[in-house]
Amino acid sequence: MPAPDSARRRATDLREQIRFHDRQYHQLDAPQITDAEYDQLVRQLRDLEAEFPDLVTADSPSRRVGAAPLRTFAPVQHEVPMLSLDNAFTADEVTAFDRRVRERLELESTEVGYVAEPKLDGLAVSLLYEGGRLVRAATRGDGRTGEDITANVLTIREIPARLRGSAFPGRFEVRGEVFMPREGFRQLNERARAAGEKTFVNPRNAAAGSLRQLDSRITAARPLAFFAYGLGLFPGDALPAEHDELLTALQAWGLPVCPEVEKVSGLAGCLAYFAQLSAKRPTLPYEIDGVVYKVSRYRYQTLLGYVARAPRWAIAHKFPAEEATTRVEAIEVQVGRTGALTPVARLSPVFVGGVTVTNATLHNLDEVRRKDIRVGDMVVVRRAGDVIPEVVRVLPEQRAPEAPEFVMPGSCPACGSVVETIPGEAVSRCSGGLYCPAQHKEAIKHFASRRAMDIDGLGDRLIDQLLDRKLVGTVADLYHLTAEDLESLDRMGRKSAQNLIAALETSKASTLARFLYALGIREVGEVTAQILAREFGTLEAIMAADRVRLMATRDIGPTVAAHIETFFAQSSNRDVIAHLRAAGVHWPDETAVAGAGPLSGQRFVLTGTLESMPRAEAKRRIETLGGQVVGSVSSATSYLVVGADPGSKHSKAESLGIPILLEPAFIALLSRAEAGGTIPE
Repeated sequence: MPAPDSARRRATDLREQIRFHDRQYHQLDAPQITDAEYDQLVRQLRDLEAEFPDLVTADSPSRRVGAAPLRTFAPVQHEVPMLSLDNAFTADEVTAFDRRVRERLELESTEVGYVAEPKLDGLAVSLLYEGGRLVRAATRGDGRTGEDITANVLTIREIPARLRGSAFPGRFEVRGEVFMPREGFRQLNERARAAGEKTFVNPRNAAAGSLRQLDSRITAARPLAFFAYGLGLFPGDALPAEHDELLTALQAWGLPVCPEVEKVSGLAGCLAYFAQLSAKRPTLPYEIDGVVYKVSRYRYQTLLGYVARAPRWAIAHKFPAEEATTRVEAIEVQVGRTGALTPVARLSPVFVGGVTVTNATLHNLDEVRRKDIRVGDMVVVRRAGDVIPEVVRVLPEQRAPEAPEFVMPGSCPACGSVVETIPGEAVSRCSGGLYCPAQHKEAIKHFASRRAMDIDGLGDRLIDQLLDRKLVGTVADLYHLTAEDLESLDRMGRKSAQNLIAALETSKASTLARFLYALGIREVGEVTAQILAREFGTLEAIMAADRVRLMATRDIGPTVAAHIETFFAQSSNRDVIAHLRAAGVHWPDETAVAGAGPLSGQRFVLTGTLESMPRAEAKRRIETLGGQVVGSVSSATSYLVVGADPGSKHSKAESLGIPILLEPAFIALLSRAEAGGTIPE
C-alpha cells in the first residue's frame, strides 16, 4: 500500500531533523539533543519506512552513518565500509537478537560465543598499516567516505606508528575508538577555565574536537587515548578463527585493547556482563554508554552478513539514557550545614540514568550565570551512575523572551539572616550561624570542640539525637539540658548523663578568645580570636566595632572584618550570645586577655609533650593569666616550656640565654600566678 501524504511529510521531516543533528554531532561537535532523543528519531524513521517501503530512499539517514566529511580534510574512501551498529535498549531486545543469530545459524539449541566489550563514547577511526607502518588514519564520515586525520592520529602516543614483531599482514586496517579519559577531560577543562577559554560539554566532544584540529600541535597537547576493537580491510588467509584471538594478536602487535573485553557464552553471559559493567561504570576511567556484543567466530559473522547499515552479528546494548531534556519549573535555594547557599533547579519529571529526576543541583551563582539557566528554560539534564543530577546546558533557542535572570536572595531562606556574597568567591552564605536551623548541627559541633568550649562527651551522634528530639535548637540551649533530658536518649545512662552535665558546667568558665572562636564566625580561627581579644579586651567592644575599626587591628583584613561585622549585626546571633551569657558562660577576668594579669607582657614558647596537660590547656591557662604563646624562639621570648622529646627550639633558647622551664617548674609558675603571687623577672 502506498504511503499516505501524512507519512511522506513525517518521513521528510524526520530525515531533515536527523541530517541536521548528524551535522551538529559529527561535524561541528555541538549536539543540540541527547543521544537518547537522536536514537528515538532514527527509530521513528525506520519504523515508518518498514511500514511503508516506498518511502525508503537511497540516501535515507536510516541507511547511512554519520555525516559527510568536512571540506577542510582530504576525503578518504573506505575500502571496507565503516558501518554502525543496531541498538538494543532492553534485555528483551538482546534476547531477540540472540534468537535471530541462532536461527540464522541453525543453532537454536546451542549457545553462541560472543565477545562483550564496553561501548566507548568517543570517535571511531580507521588505521591503515602497510608493512607494519601506519600510513593513513581516517574518521568514519558517512561510513563510505571519511576524513584524513593521519597527522593528528600520529600525535596519540598509544597508537603505534610502527607495529611490533612481524606476524602481521602486509596491508590491513584496524578499527577502533579515540576517546578522552575522564581525568584528562577534567584537567583540560580546568586549564580552559583558568585561561578564560570555552570548556567542553563532555569527553566525547572533547575527543572529537581534539582529533579534528587543522593544527596537529593542538591535538598533541590533548590527553587522547585509543582502544582497538576490530578490523576493516584484512586478508582472509590471515584471519584467526575467533574475534577474541584477533584482539590478542592486535595487543601483541602493540595496539591497545580495552581491558574490560570478555568472551562470554550465550544470552546469559551477555546479560551478566551487562549487569557487571553497569555496576563498574562509575569507576571506569573513561565514559561508556553501553555494551557491544559481537559473535566471536568469524565464520559465523560471514554467514550472518549485513543489513544496509549494520552487521547482523553485532548489537549495541545501550545503558538507560544519562542525558534527557526537560523544563526548569523553578529555581529554589537550599542552605547547607555550613551556611552555603546552593541554587537547585526544580524540573518537570524526566526519566534519566535509570530513575525519575525532579531536581538538579546548580552548584552556585557563578555556575547559574555561566550556563545562563532561567526559570522556564528547556535544559539537558545529566545523571551518571549515582552522581547527583545536574544541568549540562540550556537550549536557548527554546527560551521565552521574557525569562528573567536568576538572582540570589538577599536573606537566608531558612532563618532570614543576611546573605553574604564576598567579591571573588563563588559561594554565598547565611550569616546567622548561631541561629540558622540549617546550620545547627555544625554550629553545635564546632562550639563544643576541644579548642572552643571543650565540652567533653558531646559527639556527633548525641548532637543528632538532641536535634531530632528538639531538646536543643541553638548552642545556648545546651546549658538548659538536665540529666533527665539526657537519660532519655539512646545509649545514655545516668552516669554518662551526669558526666555531660558536669562537662557543660565546667565549660562555662572559658576565655574571651576561646568563646570568640566557638561562635564560628567565618575565617575567625584561634589566632584571629586571640588577636581580637587582646586588642579589644571585652566582647561588647568587639560587637560594637565597625569594619574600619576592625581593619585597624593587626592581621585583620577587609574580608575578615566584613565577616565579623556582618555576624554581630544579626540580631539573631546577638540573641544567642545573650542567652549564653545569661546561662553563665563567662571568662574570669575579661581584661586578662587584653594584657592585664600576672603574666602580662610575658611571651611563652612550648616544645615537646607535657605529661600533666595537653598543650592546648597549657596555652589556655597562660592566656587566661595575661601571657602570650608564640610559635618560635627569639630574643623577645620570656620562657621556653620544655616537655618530653623537645625539638630544636631547646638548643636555640640555650644559645640565646632564654630561661627554660621544665614541666614541674612551669606548673609551679602557673599555680603561683593563679593564686595571685608575683612572678620573678
